Amino acid sequence: MRSLWPDLEPLLDQVQRPARYIGGEEGAVPAAHGPGKVAWLLCYPDSYEVGLPNQGLQILYEILNERSDAVAERAYAPWGDLEALMRPQGLPLFSVDTHLAAGEFDILAFNLSSELVYTNVLNLIDLAGVAVRSADRAGDDLLVGAGGHCAFNPEPLADFVDFFVLGDGEEVVGEITAAVAAHRSGGRREVLGALAGVDGVYVPAAYAVSYRGSSAVVTPRWVEASDVVEKRTIPSLGDWPYPKRQLVPLTEVVHDRLNVEVFRGCTRGCRFCQAGMITRPVRERPAEQVRTMVSEGLRRTGYDEVALTSLSTADFSGIEQLVADVVGPEDGAGGAGCPAVTVSLPSLRVDAFTVGIAAELQRARRTGLTFAPEAGSWRLRQVINKLISAEDLDAAVESAYSQGWRRVKLYFLVGLPTETDEDVLGIAALARRCVELGRRHVRGASVTFSVGGFVPKPQTPFQWFGQNTVEELRRKITLLADDLRGDRSVRLKWHDPEATLVEGLASRGDRRLGAVIEDVWRSGGTFQEWSEHFDYQLWLDAMERHGLSVEDCAYRHRSDSEALPWDHLSAGLHKDFLWQDWQDALAESGLEDCRWTPCYDCGACTGYGIEHVVASATPPAGGSQGTGQDLLRPVPVPVRLLETRHLAGVS
Repeated sequence: MRSLWPDLEPLLDQVQRPARYIGGEEGAVPAAHGPGKVAWLLCYPDSYEVGLPNQGLQILYEILNERSDAVAERAYAPWGDLEALMRPQGLPLFSVDTHLAAGEFDILAFNLSSELVYTNVLNLIDLAGVAVRSADRAGDDLLVGAGGHCAFNPEPLADFVDFFVLGDGEEVVGEITAAVAAHRSGGRREVLGALAGVDGVYVPAAYAVSYRGSSAVVTPRWVEASDVVEKRTIPSLGDWPYPKRQLVPLTEVVHDRLNVEVFRGCTRGCRFCQAGMITRPVRERPAEQVRTMVSEGLRRTGYDEVALTSLSTADFSGIEQLVADVVGPEDGAGGAGCPAVTVSLPSLRVDAFTVGIAAELQRARRTGLTFAPEAGSWRLRQVINKLISAEDLDAAVESAYSQGWRRVKLYFLVGLPTETDEDVLGIAALARRCVELGRRHVRGASVTFSVGGFVPKPQTPFQWFGQNTVEELRRKITLLADDLRGDRSVRLKWHDPEATLVEGLASRGDRRLGAVIEDVWRSGGTFQEWSEHFDYQLWLDAMERHGLSVEDCAYRHRSDSEALPWDHLSAGLHKDFLWQDWQDALAESGLEDCRWTPCYDCGACTGYGIEHVVASATPPAGGSQGTGQDLLRPVPVPVRLLETRHLAGVS
């Protein structure tokens, strides 16, 4: 194996931010390649600044390098300036750890966290020196894999990726490693067949696709392929205290702080939220383990800020005490035995944020506070099942301002199902109300609110909804801007409606969209998630060239009888539960969080034989608080409730 560093180093003084490519970060694992080991190149299909903090990649990087039969290194998308120098010289995609060429590895594995990186995935496969389409690869070419939230509809990338992983990766990467090691000598077909037999792994080549008008039906064609691929779920987050050695970057990155995952999953049931649906059930990390990960991480990295991450961190049981322990005592000494520690809670549920939490957070350096009401009226929040009342928002915002914050951020969606102009204007009214509350406590109170266009996602109740057109989203944003004109205390930011459409095309597309993605890539359309590189016309032209309609792919409502491109893949939720939840949305009927109510039989727990693992949430029979490992117990379900849901068409 030859390092490409001698060829790469002379190029770095010609590019911006050469530190992106040199490796050697604190926390990096020395690569121990050797006979019998399966070599993984874990690749984030975006720039180093965006990709390095990704916790999923870092977790798998550590787990694989702890195995005796595997070795893992990392790669990120080279920025355009370096790629323009690499291609003429024949330099391929390389690892940042030892600068080995991608072709030296057995598996090139991507994290898919956004649909707009799909053209980057094709570009990186090409840079790796293998055929872009999987059907054109030779027997000894590396395998291309992918996982992450977008893998729950992998069909747009099915012609380019050899296998996808659905759900949690901690356990399954070991099984993939073993399958590749045992079968690679038998050729590519044998390896892919073995991978198709691994729970949670989807091999597109093992399935045939037929088209019925607008519908795509995917069915098994290999004996190893199952009718439905079920996602992988690790039952106990406490068994996986990763990353143990978070990487410390050599240059500025996004989220440049210690990150500790406090729980995985969410049962709030927001109907627009794919992450909340596909990561069920809730699994909390034991609070003592969180404290240990924080204290050890801060001492090792030198950070003075820690983010407690999850989909709704304020829902963590005992969150107020946990924040107090991390911030430290009143004398300013950090709870981790370090100087005063700043705690940020990136995902704040409005109705779980209290004065107590605000008071603990403000004892250290204040970070930004972002709340996500999502919709401007109570009616629409019932539709999307974001059951936050105006009183909840008032209490959360007033808690923040009363503890000294001068500015809060709010996040909303426009283009939601059943939305009216009154709902849209309600967003501006809520923002003004927040400023009014703030002025009771601080001078110069202000609000910044961001508006994103809603994109229906697979495996959610809104997967049948036809998203708003680009023109309609623009009209709604203009409506908001006009209503706020002249108000300097409220700042409006919005996401590009054209990018929203392209995200929607890729989100619910079938295999026919693969040709469009390839067309855009071959036309130079990389880094499409970056506004300065996004090119809307490339997508429209490619759709037209391949005979696909934007109206049909994005704007059209789906019916309950229509086959969806991801029907052969399961996030653990019964499809008829999702359909009934869609009908409940149209009826403006909310559904309470099932962690604190009887089970709704969505399938997330029953399909895997586990219940929500909530650390210290409720006292067990003995009266002491639970540990997070003692709550694998059934939740009593009233027969009448189950009968009601079954009669409504929910299995």
